[in-house]
Amino acid sequence: MKQRNTSALIGAALLMATSAIGPGFLTQTTVFTKSLGASFGFVILVSILIDIGVQLNIWRVIAVSEMRAQDIANKLLPGLGGFISLLIILGGLAFNIGNVAGAGLGLEALFGVNVMTGACISAFIAIAVFLNKQIGKAMDRFTQLMGAIMILAFIYITLISSPPLGEAVIRTVAPSKIDFVSIITLVGALSADILLLQVVTA
Repeated sequence: MKQRNTSALIGAALLMATSAIGPGFLTQTTVFTKSLGASFGFVILVSILIDIGVQLNIWRVIAVSEMRAQDIANKLLPGLGGFISLLIILGGLAFNIGNVAGAGLGLEALFGVNVMTGACISAFIAIAVFLNKQIGKAMDRFTQLMGAIMILAFIYITLISSPPLGEAVIRTVAPSKIDFVSIITLVGALSADILLLQVVTA
């Protein structure tokens, strides 16, 4: 049972990480890299540090209280947990609409399928997967495999594109330009994904 939970948790973490690499991620990265250049590394570093601090505190509260995040919120203010859950549901719906659209774009790039048709095919596959209760273990393994492949693909793309790594390292700690809007955007996106994972796994 413990091994099954570990496998599910790894699969959920990889799913969360790789699902973020979608149309929104690519758009934000392109826009911020164009406007900030190598200084975008500073934005990434700051947003990660902020999220680590916030999430460690949240997980500490959840672990000590042994309660779900929404139940803790209800303790603080009656109805707050339900409101937060509603926001997460709406946010998850919006994000997953984007993911389905991204899957449609991917099928178009791979097989020349119309984007709308590809999105519908992707949606039906997702529905079929989640309706089958026996597919959980296989889904965990598949997610881990696809997540690993995606991460390796991004490492490969990074290497062959020959980015100015030296300048990026320097500007990550000594930026020539600081954009607080981009920091808030990345922090919000990371926090939304991690909060969704907390609610699902709590």
